[in-house]
Amino acid sequence: MAFALRKQIIWALLLGMCLIGHEPALAQEARLTNITVSNTRDNLLLYLNLEGAFNEKLDKAILSGVPATFSFLAKLNKVRNLWVDQEIADITVTHTIKYDNLKKEFVVRRSWKNNEPEVTKSFSEAQKWMTEVNSLKIIPLGQLEKGQQYQLRTKAEVSKQTLPFYLHYVLFFVSLWDIETDWYTIDFIY
Repeated sequence: MAFALRKQIIWALLLGMCLIGHEPALAQEARLTNITVSNTRDNLLLYLNLEGAFNEKLDKAILSGVPATFSFLAKLNKVRNLWVDQEIADITVTHTIKYDNLKKEFVVRRSWKNNEPEVTKSFSEAQKWMTEVNSLKIIPLGQLEKGQQYQLRTKAEVSKQTLPFYLHYVLFFVSLWDIETDWYTIDFIY
């Protein structure tokens, strides 16, 4: 009996020592901050920042020329009591960064800005562009009903650029630094 107990304790200690040295796959805590819903005379707008998305592995991959994509998801629902909420808008926008080693510059493309390339030699400026969403048009105000309650949910995902299908078998480890945030919810009455 005492031998069995010692054996369990030894196994528990060994397992504990193995786990101490390894960090969880999603230890990076990416989160959305400064989430604001606003409007112009014509449109409902979304503003937000993504913090904690860049880490050492991601920085090294980008600086070696591997493109990375940040996806921002926004879902707008009309809240209906005693009934399923009505989906009003479901938007996904992407930001892609690629470092050009020859020109020593970063090219950032943002889908909600017509994928026009924005070029800078500053990594910190490129990171800022990658993590900001400013004045994203969610829906024209004419499609919202006055006095109704709405819920806007947002989330961000960070991943490497999609590889050709045949490379997924060889490079099965490429998703090791995929990061995603929790869903964030804003309730408002129009």
